[in-house]
Amino acid sequence: MKPLDIAAVRAFVVAAELRSFTRAGDVLGTTQSSISLKLSKLEGQLGRRLMERSPRHVRLSAEGLAFLDAARGLIEAHDRAAASFEVEERRLVVGVNHALIGSELPALLRRINAHDPSLRVEMRVGGTRELMALYDQGELDAAWVLRPDDHRKRSKAIYAEPFSWVATPGWQAAKGAPLLLATQGETCRIRNAATAVLDKAGIEWTEIFIGKGAATIGAAAAAGMAVAIMAIRTAPSGTVDVGEALGLPPVPAQEVLLYSSLNDRRSREALRLMSLAFQQMT
Repeated sequence: MKPLDIAAVRAFVVAAELRSFTRAGDVLGTTQSSISLKLSKLEGQLGRRLMERSPRHVRLSAEGLAFLDAARGLIEAHDRAAASFEVEERRLVVGVNHALIGSELPALLRRINAHDPSLRVEMRVGGTRELMALYDQGELDAAWVLRPDDHRKRSKAIYAEPFSWVATPGWQAAKGAPLLLATQGETCRIRNAATAVLDKAGIEWTEIFIGKGAATIGAAAAAGMAVAIMAIRTAPSGTVDVGEALGLPPVPAQEVLLYSSLNDRRSREALRLMSLAFQQMT
């Protein structure tokens, strides 16, 4: 057998992790058709059907699932070898919207470190306005934020983050009383999108807890104080999505954008890995 095409193996891994050729193409800076072509060539070389395709779905076959871990190992080994002479430390300062930070952060950082051990990452967590101000001042190399009101053209759409109504199991509002909310206050676009759908549905609400960051409002939800509007993957242990049980309208998903003007290969690859990790968490 001829040596495997690293680009084709990478396309397979990313498509498998994102369950989409289109999203894989976005991450790898190519097209859906290019991803499909690379995968077809890899399957032909291996003599195995790695993925099942349909107009709407992409999923691993049994043989693809068996190959996935080995493919990941091959890509990691290749990337380490390619970076073996890059001993110079590189400092990367990034900002991440606090609504996107959950329990998966250690795994994300571990993946970045395994890919490029000499890369020094400084991460700042905050709201979109705060991070965009830092980015505009040149204090951040890159920022993952929810789409700001004054959307710039130099950003890249990464994915849409779904949000939910989160509370303790069985949480109920008092009969005849407004829905009790834990939010990040009037400057939070997620809060405003959620209260807008409540207003449209004719559901009364009131804020009884205001805090900064998903961990803070998640704590209020876990304490049984109120319902929090947050990404379900960032919800604390002991809480669940109570939207359907309480008859609450869906909260609109929020588009996540990446802002960066970095052009060097090491930085672009680190940003690609982080963007991929955020998409995998959804």
